[in-house]
Amino acid sequence: MITERKSMTADELLTYDAGAQRTELVRGRLVVREPASYGHGAVAGRVHARISAWLEHDRVQRNAADDRGDVLAAETGFTLARNPDTVRAPDVAYVRAERRPTSTRGFPDLAPDLAVEVLSPDDRPGEVLAKVGDWLNAGTTIVWVIDPYRRNARHFAADGTIMLLGEHDTLDAAPVLDGLHIPLPALWR
Repeated sequence: MITERKSMTADELLTYDAGAQRTELVRGRLVVREPASYGHGAVAGRVHARISAWLEHDRVQRNAADDRGDVLAAETGFTLARNPDTVRAPDVAYVRAERRPTSTRGFPDLAPDLAVEVLSPDDRPGEVLAKVGDWLNAGTTIVWVIDPYRRNARHFAADGTIMLLGEHDTLDAAPVLDGLHIPLPALWR
């Protein structure tokens, strides 16, 4: 007798104990990965720091009390689809202020405006492209896939544009954050 396993939901993922492993939910199926490496974390941290610093500089330049949005740290989950549920967690995300969820509990039913994926040596190209597709199909405007091992990046846009950036090129966050540019060499230190 074959028994079909019940799909997991986003709410069940919230209470799932995976220990130190990273988890995502893809069309109801739990995906478990080992913790990220030091190099992976360093690059993701540098991207987060650059976006955060630019947002603060922008706020000061505008002499504004408000901010443009939230930069979210690694592994913040977003519910991108329901029935079956898909919860993806980028290495860095940005959500514009006007799109902030009304509750900070659980995984919001929204896609970030910018999702950043930093590759690990064991990432499979097909899985990475599937993740990029999930982000874009759910409404993400820009997805950056940064490869610290090959020292390059790919910029995927909602309009279907894909740009390959070499190790000395610069990431551009327009139209999500006009004026934010991150030189790739700053990530390779």
